[in-house]
Amino acid sequence: MKEVDLSKFDNSWYKPGSFLKRFFWHVISNIFINSTLPFPLKIKILILRLFGANIGHNVTIKPSVNIKYPWFLTIKDNVWIGENVWIDNFVDVVICENVCISQGALLLTGNHDYSKQTFDLKPGKITIEKGAWVGAKTVVCPGVTLENHAVLTVGSVATKNLSAYSVFHGNPAIFVRERKILD
Repeated sequence: MKEVDLSKFDNSWYKPGSFLKRFFWHVISNIFINSTLPFPLKIKILILRLFGANIGHNVTIKPSVNIKYPWFLTIKDNVWIGENVWIDNFVDVVICENVCISQGALLLTGNHDYSKQTFDLKPGKITIEKGAWVGAKTVVCPGVTLENHAVLTVGSVATKNLSAYSVFHGNPAIFVRERKILD
């Protein structure tokens, strides 16, 4: 049987931005974004936009949010992002209108091909459509879309697309019921 050989790992094809851009983002984000200090929201959003994020109106970003690369991030209007959320975006993450991402959620756009000896990087875009709710301490895996008003409940793991107006729970997350929104 073959074995994994990490000395053969090569992701030189992956170009997330210049070294200086990534370096300055790391420094600035640790001071202003991934920090427990209560910096005003306007400053956080300005910094994210300066580094290439597309940010809408009425967006709330709580303290200690970790964003890998803001130039791969789109956040539309009326979005809430809770404490300790980690947006590990090697590629695009799109967060649509009226989405809530609760504290401690992890959005992962990168994985590895464990079937290959070289353990190749496998990135996949994440889309969270309007009205969806990503519960606390959840994981959204690479390539997953949460469709309109889908709910991923506390501690669950989304390994495949979650259908619209549905509630999902578990690891891996499975459909548990329809989401009905009342007046």
